[in-house]
Order: sequence, then structure tokens, then C-alpha cells
Amino acid sequence: MDTRIRSAYNLPMNSIERAKLINKAAGLGLKYEKQYRGCAQCTLAAVMDTLDISDPMIFRAGSGLASGGGLLCTGACGGYTGGTMIMSALFGRRRENFDNDRDYKYTSFRITRDLNDKFIEEYNTAVCGEIHEKIFGRTYNLLSDQDKTDFEKDGAHDDKCTEVVSKAAAWTVEVILNEMEKRDLELKDLKMLMAGG
Repeated sequence: MDTRIRSAYNLPMNSIERAKLINKAAGLGLKYEKQYRGCAQCTLAAVMDTLDISDPMIFRAGSGLASGGGLLCTGACGGYTGGTMIMSALFGRRRENFDNDRDYKYTSFRITRDLNDKFIEEYNTAVCGEIHEKIFGRTYNLLSDQDKTDFEKDGAHDDKCTEVVSKAAAWTVEVILNEMEKRDLELKDLKMLMAGG
């Protein structure tokens, strides 16, 4: 069925449309991490571009979260934090209702756990350095020139971190689509949510 007809009659997104969006996010995540680097921002950009939403300040805020935060590899994976940022931007607690926004606050907790579950299932962790241990067989100190060289030589931006970002972007879109379905939302409604609605 044509998506314009589906939208006009407020019909739910079908599985083919969902799969296309999830696959698009995966492809963009891979492309952006390979081309630009910075796992949190690449995840954010892939999800935003897939869902046709944008917020330059949220994108900018993801900058320092690369490689577990500050290139330290000790914090949460940037793909995970980028995904959490955009999901919370859509479904998180709003400042204007800071003292009484329980539904949105707990929605953001729940959907973050959904994303975390996907990381645990795939990597048994959502921590950057522990993911490195799983996919590279070692950890890196990205503040060390030698480790940074080894990181790239070992395929960080060929097929390792690019794949993590690809999965993170796809999983994030999947979680967002699931929440949209629960709330009977359409893609066009995401722009209103990004504006604080």
C-alpha cells in the first residue's frame, strides 16, 4: 500500500516499511562511521537522517561521547549513548514539565533498557572498551599514538567500529519505531516531538 494512503488513513507502518528504515539506519551508520568517525555523532546522524528529524544541538552534544567519552574507552559505547540521546530527545522528560513528567521520564528509562538489551545480547556489554575486547580481542588507549595506530590497523574503521555503529543505529530506529507504534504515532509526529511536543 502506498505510504501516502497509509498516512491519510492513519494505518500502522507495515513490516516492509519498518525493515527499510532499520536497514537505512544501519547503512548510514556504517557509512558515517567509516567516513567521519565519532561513534555517538555517527549514530545520531544515521538515526536523524533515517527518520528525517534534526537538532543541531543534540548532534553537537554527542561530540565528546566518542570512544566511551573523550576517547578514553572506559565509558558507554558512543553508539549506545548516541542512541540513548536521540530516543530521550523524542520520548524523554521535558524541561517545562520537570517536576511532573513521569510518563516520559520512565519511557526514556524503558526504551534505553531496550537498547541496552540489544547490546548485551550482541556484545555482553554496552561499555566501549569491553566491546573492543570482544571485537578486536584487546582494548586500546586512544590517547596513545601507538594504540591509535594499532586501532586503525586492526580495522576500527573498516569493519569493527563501523559495524557497531551500524547495529546501534539500526537498533535505535527499531526501538523508536516500537515506541511510535505503542503511542500510535507516525513518522511526521517525530518532528513535533523533537520540538518539545
